[in-house]
Amino acid sequence: MAVEGGVMEAGLLEVCLTRRVAAPPAMVFAAWIDREQLAKWWGPKCFTNRVYQVDARVGGAILIDMQSPEGVVYPMTGRFVTIDRPHRLVFVTAAIDEHGKPMFEVMNTVTFTEARGGTEISLVARVIKTTSAAAPKHLEGMSQGWCQSLDRLSELVALV
Repeated sequence: MAVEGGVMEAGLLEVCLTRRVAAPPAMVFAAWIDREQLAKWWGPKCFTNRVYQVDARVGGAILIDMQSPEGVVYPMTGRFVTIDRPHRLVFVTAAIDEHGKPMFEVMNTVTFTEARGGTEISLVARVIKTTSAAAPKHLEGMSQGWCQSLDRLSELVALV
């Protein structure tokens, strides 16, 4: 693992979140692997997404451009590691710099547990690799970004 000092010193290596949503696990799980649904909720509030690829199989690719309200595009790529429908999803994502190179990689583990007619989502997002291109600003928003993404997901599945 190639983690440079700044990230470790800032304590920004892992985000753990739990969220309960008013939809069954199969529906919530599908929102993570369906290209159209993913485009509606991925990323922070007010961001839009162009989802180019979500190949929901082990080793399958993920390719998403998140666009901020100011028009800045944040490309990311990834791959699926584990798919256990509708219970668990593990995937690695990488933020891409202007040269198409990964700045950092995050191992994301998501579990979906039935809970009182809905689903409890448990997310662990752990930075597993960084480069010198990964400024603290790129990692500082990880927790807030995931919180807002899960808010958007909750809103989406509640509409169905």
